[in-house]
Amino acid sequence: MTDTPAHHTRVAWLVTAVGAVGFLGMAALLVPWNPAPGGWPEPAAAASVFSADEVARGEEFARWNRVLSWSALGVSLLVACGLGFTRVGAGLLGGRAEQGWRSHWTVKVTCLSAVVLLIGELVTLPFGLALRSRRVNHGLTQQALPDWAVDQVKGYLLSVVVAAVALIVLVGCARRWHRWWPAVAGGICAGLVVAGSFAYPVVVEPLFNDFASMEEGPPRSEILDLARVEGVAVDDVLVADASRRTTTLNAYVSGFGSTRRVVVYDNLLESQPEDQVLSVVAHELAHAKHDDVLVGTGLGAFGVMVGIGLLGVITGSGLVRRRSGTDGLRDPRSVALVLALMAVATVLSSPVQSTISRHVEMRADTDALRVTAPEAMVELQRQLCLRSLCDPTPPAWSQFWFGSHPTVLERVALARVAAGDQSEG
Repeated sequence: MTDTPAHHTRVAWLVTAVGAVGFLGMAALLVPWNPAPGGWPEPAAAASVFSADEVARGEEFARWNRVLSWSALGVSLLVACGLGFTRVGAGLLGGRAEQGWRSHWTVKVTCLSAVVLLIGELVTLPFGLALRSRRVNHGLTQQALPDWAVDQVKGYLLSVVVAAVALIVLVGCARRWHRWWPAVAGGICAGLVVAGSFAYPVVVEPLFNDFASMEEGPPRSEILDLARVEGVAVDDVLVADASRRTTTLNAYVSGFGSTRRVVVYDNLLESQPEDQVLSVVAHELAHAKHDDVLVGTGLGAFGVMVGIGLLGVITGSGLVRRRSGTDGLRDPRSVALVLALMAVATVLSSPVQSTISRHVEMRADTDALRVTAPEAMVELQRQLCLRSLCDPTPPAWSQFWFGSHPTVLERVALARVAAGDQSEG
């Protein structure tokens, strides 16, 4: 029986449904939708945490950063859509996809990926330079311009590798399995998400920072003791040389299984009291205790299946193929179209990702408050905000769409509730 567009679309919708069911099932069972006792805390009053000058400085810095960031996002989307949803992107390779291309299609996919992504980098470079200049002027970074440029090049090359691998899988599957490619590509790309999350700490992170085991001493011993209290197996605590790039304080957990690592910024250790360092680490250990990286990886894998299923539905449309000037996903020239769809999907899915992330972060705060002093978290959140010039009162819609963490005033309120509960107990 001859395959028809209807057959292709049914398979694509099936992949979309499987991915959506998996995503919703994981989200329902594993995302902490009630992460804090008594419900999501009402934000503390800004005046009870910061001075009027501190609030004004943070709001001013964040306001113009949002203008620049959103402008960069808007320009990048316009350029991506202009390349992908017209014949311009396909025309970068020229000619039609003919049999003579078959032995070279992977090279063409890689080259077109690099060109489209480079155009995106170049059109947003002025905004990136302006954002860097603001960070330098406000004392948030001491990184020299050449070093910053090297990091940008590394980031670009990494994005090319990731995009090229994903697109080679998509185009290759579409060329090999005309009807079932969404199912095959969905499974492969979901596996790549898992593999990438596992390898990220040992392959990608060393490209941007150097890591060393924390020196023996009271901080290391107390962190390992804290890990035992939280029931988290930690063999080592790493220190990242983040101070060469930023003055912002941070710590994080990445990877899972044998690549899981707890990382503390060197400037956090050097500038903050021990109780605040332990508060940060307790938060990160809570992520490890609940396998948040692994859960996020699973959600990402199912999300990729949804995206590939919808990609199959969209690229199966004759109208889309005509407007983009391609012969469908089998055509290497469809790279610009796929990248444009990915860019749009990333923005549209941001509220879902951000909402899940905020709940996961709130649970980690709640767990940290069970084993560390609430007063330390209050002062820590204040210092983190001051050091990064955060906006204590971001616009509600911005927080909904892009906010990956609770606001500083929500986190302070949570800590104050915990302090009150402890005093009453």
